[in-house]
Amino acid sequence: MHDSKSSNQLEAYKVALEAAALTLALVRRVPAPFKSLADQLIRAASSVPANLAEGHGRFGRDRYNYWRIAYGSAKEVDVFLHLLVGSGSINSPEADAVIQLFDRVRAMTWRLIHQK
Repeated sequence: MHDSKSSNQLEAYKVALEAAALTLALVRRVPAPFKSLADQLIRAASSVPANLAEGHGRFGRDRYNYWRIAYGSAKEVDVFLHLLVGSGSINSPEADAVIQLFDRVRAMTWRLIHQK
């Protein structure tokens, strides 16, 4: 039987993994002048589920540190997606769907970090 923290963390991880995979697909054809932004986006997006997963196996402060890193990376994803949409490098409706998924991840991660 899972406690609610474990269930919430698992759900956050699942959504983050889906959002990261969609991000990877979205940036495959970014024009050369914007490849460095796409690379940063890929690193940030893949960091979110990775840190949620690593935090799952940790305890105490260590666990919360990984969750904070995941939260910060999810915020970073938002910036890079908006920059690439603004530059016309990626499709806005597809990016909006990914942004919404990362918004959900941030909300779930925030609750994990701030539960008492």
